[in-house]
Amino acid sequence: MGRVSGRSCIVTGAARGIGRAIGEALLDEGADVCFADLDAELAEDVVKANLGRAAQNGAKVVSAKVDVSKRQDVRDMISKAVDAFGKIDVKFNNAGINKPMNFLDVTEENWRQIMEINGLGVLIGMQEAAKQMIRQGTGGKIINTASIASRQGFDNVAPYCASKFAVVSLTQSGARDLAKHNITVTGFGPGVVATEMWKQLDQDLMEIGASEREGQAIAEFSADILRGRVATPSDITGTTTFLASSDSDYMTGQIIMIDGGMTLV
Repeated sequence: MGRVSGRSCIVTGAARGIGRAIGEALLDEGADVCFADLDAELAEDVVKANLGRAAQNGAKVVSAKVDVSKRQDVRDMISKAVDAFGKIDVKFNNAGINKPMNFLDVTEENWRQIMEINGLGVLIGMQEAAKQMIRQGTGGKIINTASIASRQGFDNVAPYCASKFAVVSLTQSGARDLAKHNITVTGFGPGVVATEMWKQLDQDLMEIGASEREGQAIAEFSADILRGRVATPSDITGTTTFLASSDSDYMTGQIIMIDGGMTLV
């Protein structure tokens, strides 16, 4: 039996990168998983690629399209997962975006777009997941994706940093409010991870003149990693599966940093 056998999970932003890796690791440990993403076609491709993995572990797998900043979208996603699995035990609020701008150039549009997805999207995801868990009467786990940017501000990604600081406070507020319903709220903070998002970030920083050559931004961000290398998605999933499992039942309101030692706080 896997560590999360019999548990039903939703992962947002699951069509690629860390989100996909989280979902696949949960399948490997026997959980039913809904891979949810704004890109419905890519999310369905992920499901098709994981049918064998799910069958091998006695699990179910479905996809759902979701704009996490739209409450009805989130409700529809949860309904689809409940229809498929019968319940929801674990909700990963992982979807997020970043669009670098130099600090003095940050626009209202840039701020609102990032905060809508990374901040409001986490709030709505927590609320709607908790309402479903309360209806079930069985408790549950809500797990939010923070970042090294939730611990310190960086000059070219100020709205992103602000949104991830918000994730930390939402995690703490949710943990306090939902404890009476036997719902825990935790999170994790990745550092530099070799995903499509970091590749795009590298290109975006070049476009705004914050770096001069390809790979420079990632190299500079990575210079202080005590473990001596950037992370891969598989470096993250040991912790995320732990947070989804009964092993973390006495933990709530906490953010676990998975950054190779970049932020020592």
